[in-house]
Amino acid sequence: MAIDYEGAMREAIAIAVEAKKSGDVPVGAVVLNESGEVIGVGHNLREADRDPTAHAEIVAIREAAENLGNWRLDHCTIVVTLEPCGMCAGAIAQSRISRVVFGAWDEKAGAVGSVWDLLRDPRAPFTVEVISGVLAAECAELLTDFFESFR
Repeated sequence: MAIDYEGAMREAIAIAVEAKKSGDVPVGAVVLNESGEVIGVGHNLREADRDPTAHAEIVAIREAAENLGNWRLDHCTIVVTLEPCGMCAGAIAQSRISRVVFGAWDEKAGAVGSVWDLLRDPRAPFTVEVISGVLAAECAELLTDFFESFR
C-alpha cells in the first residue's frame, strides 16, 4: 500500500498552524504506521512548555510510542514540515523510524541533508529513507510568514 505523503504533509501543515497560535515556530509532524494511519502528531511546544526538546518531531514520536506501547517505531514514517535538526534526527534514529518525509529545507540547522546528513551517514547503525521537498513551498511559506511578523 502506497502512503499518501502529500495528504500527510497537508495534515502536518494544519498541525503547524497550531504552533503559531502559541507563539512557537510553526512546524508540524505526524507519525504514520506502515498502513499509513496517523499514530502520533506534534507541533513545536518549546515556548508553550518552556522545553527546549519540545520540537514537533519529538512530540509526535512520544505520542506514537505511547499509542503503540513500544519505543520501537520500526516500519513507521514521520512526515514533518521542516527538515529535522540534529536532536530530532537523533531521536528519529533512536526510535528506529524507517522513513522521514519533510517539506522545507533548513539551511541553518538541518541534519537530514542540508547542513548535516545524520540519517544517511554510512557509519550510522540504522538506515533511514529520506524523502525531501514534499509541498516544500507551502511549508516554507509558513515559516517565512511567521518570521516576517517579527520584522
